Amino acid sequence: MSEQSAEELVDEARRWWQTDIIDVQPGEIALRGYPIEELLGRVGFVETIWLMLRGELPSAAEARLLEAALVASVDHGPQAPSIAIARMATTCGVPINAAMASAINVLGDVHGGPGQQCMEVYLEIDDELERTGDLDEATRRVLQRRREAGVAYVPGFGHRFHPLDPRTPRLLSLVDAAAAAGTVDGRFAAIGRAVEDAISAGRAKRIPMNVDGVTAVIYCELGLTPELGRGVFILARSVGILAHAAEQLAQGGRIKGPLPKSIGYTYTGPARRSVPLDLDERGTPS
Repeated sequence: MSEQSAEELVDEARRWWQTDIIDVQPGEIALRGYPIEELLGRVGFVETIWLMLRGELPSAAEARLLEAALVASVDHGPQAPSIAIARMATTCGVPINAAMASAINVLGDVHGGPGQQCMEVYLEIDDELERTGDLDEATRRVLQRRREAGVAYVPGFGHRFHPLDPRTPRLLSLVDAAAAAGTVDGRFAAIGRAVEDAISAGRAKRIPMNVDGVTAVIYCELGLTPELGRGVFILARSVGILAHAAEQLAQGGRIKGPLPKSIGYTYTGPARRSVPLDLDERGTPS
């Protein structure tokens, strides 16, 4: 290995991390090329999220649609595991950032992932649609492949609490309005509705699209990747996590578990039994 000059080493160190996102120099900060002082007071937080993730500023209509999806996901009550964890962590005396981190860390594939997973289904259907030219047939093929792979659950549809998620009709209406105005093309709204029709066929009750399914529509319409879909959901839910952690901090409380002591839990182990008298003879330390 040839020796490098000091200049070459410095150049290699500078190229070790590369970013198109931010340029920080003494007395200067620019996000995606825009001086921070020009953004302040002129560009909102939602527009800044778009800028950071997509590289350009959104139109006002795109920003409104993204904002609606974010608002829909901020909170779902203290029974939601992430929110409950934030509140319990606060009663353990950890600082608010630790409570928030504890909550965010449980937003995995089950609690936090269905939106991303639903986007993946929509995008697979969209790819199939390019081949078949028939939305119903494309939907049928993708759902059939999932069933053959042993995946019975379609993320983004049905809800354990809401017979009809109150967020879905409003968000779909906003997507439809955006499509009519040419902000988005509306094909993922059509895909989402086709999935709902397909999984509800032959059932006494429909399996309606939930907030994960409809925000997946919006994020696909806006050109986000599935990974970014989960990321922006976590950004939105962080607002609710922060609010609940702050409220619990104000309410006080000390080492609160998931249930009050008066309720307790269900024990399912062996009945009470005596330790064998010959325990020492079995070689177990006394």
